Amino acid sequence: MKILTNIFVSIFFIGYIKFASGTWGSLASIIIIFPIIKFTSLSFEILVGVFIIFFFISNFFINYFSQITETYDSKYIVIDELLGIFIILIFYDFILIYNDFLTLILIFVIFRTFDILKIFPANIIDKKIKNGYGVILDDIVAGIYTILTLIILNVFI
Repeated sequence: MKILTNIFVSIFFIGYIKFASGTWGSLASIIIIFPIIKFTSLSFEILVGVFIIFFFISNFFINYFSQITETYDSKYIVIDELLGIFIILIFYDFILIYNDFLTLILIFVIFRTFDILKIFPANIIDKKIKNGYGVILDDIVAGIYTILTLIILNVFI
C-alpha cells in the first residue's frame, strides 16, 4: 500500500524531482490529461464525475502519505497539481485560444502563477485546512482562477 500511495501522490515519482516538483507535476499533468480530453469523446458530465471520484481518492492517498511520512503538504505530493490541471482541462472548449499549443502554454504559465501566489481564498485554505482537502483545494482554486483568466482573455482576443 505504501508503494502504491507513493506512486499515486507523486505521479509516478515526478514529485521526487529535486527542483520545482510542482512545476514538473503540472507539466506531467498536462501531458497525461490533455490527450484524454482532446482525443476521447467523454462528455462534460463524465469528466466531472471522474474528477469528483479522483478528488476523493486523491484525498485518501494524500492523507495516508502524510500519515506515514509524518508530513503535511510534502513537496513530493504533486497529485494536487494534476487535479488543478484536470479541472482546467474539463473546460477546455471554453478556454481554447487560437490553437492547442498556445492554450496549453497559457494554462501552464497562468496555473503555476496562481498556484505559487496562492491568491485568496487559496492562501486561507493553505493555512487553515491541514489535511488532504487543504492540499488539493488550493490547486483547485488556482485552476478556477486560470479558467476565469482564460475566459476573460478569450473575450478580449
